[in-house]
Amino acid sequence: MKAQFVTAEEVQHILGISRSKAYQIIQGLNRELKSKGYITISGKCPTAYFEQKFYGLKLDNSSERWKA
Repeated sequence: MKAQFVTAEEVQHILGISRSKAYQIIQGLNRELKSKGYITISGKCPTAYFEQKFYGLKLDNSSERWKA
Protein backbone atom coordinates (compact mmCIF):
# COMPACT_ATOMS: atom_id res chain seq x y z
CA MET A 1 0.00 0.00 0.00
CA LYS A 2 1.29 3.45 -0.89
CA ALA A 3 2.05 5.79 2.02
CA GLN A 4 -0.62 8.45 2.54
CA PHE A 5 1.74 11.12 3.85
CA VAL A 6 5.32 12.22 3.27
CA THR A 7 7.33 13.44 6.28
CA ALA A 8 9.98 16.14 6.54
CA GLU A 9 12.70 13.49 6.83
CA GLU A 10 11.52 11.90 3.57
CA VAL A 11 11.31 15.29 1.82
CA GLN A 12 14.86 15.98 3.02
CA HIS A 13 16.17 12.80 1.39
CA ILE A 14 14.06 13.06 -1.77
CA LEU A 15 15.06 16.65 -2.55
CA GLY A 16 18.55 16.59 -1.02
CA ILE A 17 17.91 19.55 1.27
CA SER A 18 18.27 20.31 4.98
CA ARG A 19 15.66 19.16 7.46
CA SER A 20 14.67 22.77 8.29
CA LYS A 21 14.10 23.51 4.59
CA ALA A 22 12.02 20.34 4.30
CA TYR A 23 9.83 21.53 7.18
CA GLN A 24 9.45 24.92 5.45
CA ILE A 25 8.30 23.21 2.26
CA ILE A 26 5.78 21.08 4.15
CA GLN A 27 4.51 24.15 6.00
CA GLY A 28 4.01 25.95 2.69
CA LEU A 29 2.17 23.01 1.14
CA ASN A 30 -0.01 22.65 4.24
CA ARG A 31 -0.80 26.38 4.12
CA GLU A 32 -1.98 25.96 0.52
CA LEU A 33 -4.12 22.97 1.47
CA LYS A 34 -5.58 24.78 4.50
CA SER A 35 -6.54 27.77 2.32
CA LYS A 36 -8.44 25.31 0.10
CA GLY A 37 -10.38 24.06 3.13
CA TYR A 38 -8.47 20.85 3.86
CA ILE A 39 -7.46 19.67 7.32
CA THR A 40 -3.68 19.31 7.60
CA ILE A 41 -1.28 17.47 9.89
CA SER A 42 1.75 19.38 11.12
CA GLY A 43 5.03 17.93 9.81
CA LYS A 44 3.32 15.79 7.16
CA CYS A 45 1.96 16.40 3.69
CA PRO A 46 -0.27 14.17 1.57
CA THR A 47 1.93 12.19 -0.82
CA ALA A 48 -0.34 12.86 -3.80
CA TYR A 49 -0.18 16.64 -3.26
CA PHE A 50 3.60 16.56 -2.81
CA GLU A 51 3.97 14.62 -6.08
CA GLN A 52 1.65 17.06 -7.84
CA LYS A 53 3.62 20.11 -6.70
CA PHE A 54 7.01 18.62 -7.61
CA TYR A 55 6.53 17.84 -11.29
CA GLY A 56 8.06 14.61 -12.51
CA LEU A 57 8.47 13.14 -9.03
CA LYS A 58 6.82 9.78 -8.33
CA LEU A 59 7.01 8.10 -4.91
CA ASP A 60 6.76 4.31 -4.64
CA ASN A 61 6.75 1.60 -1.96
CA SER A 62 10.40 0.52 -2.27
CA SER A 63 12.97 1.15 0.41
CA GLU A 64 14.04 4.38 -1.29
CA ARG A 65 10.37 5.38 -1.85
CA TRP A 66 11.03 7.82 -4.70
CA LYS A 67 12.06 8.05 -8.31
CA ALA A 68 13.01 11.13 -10.26
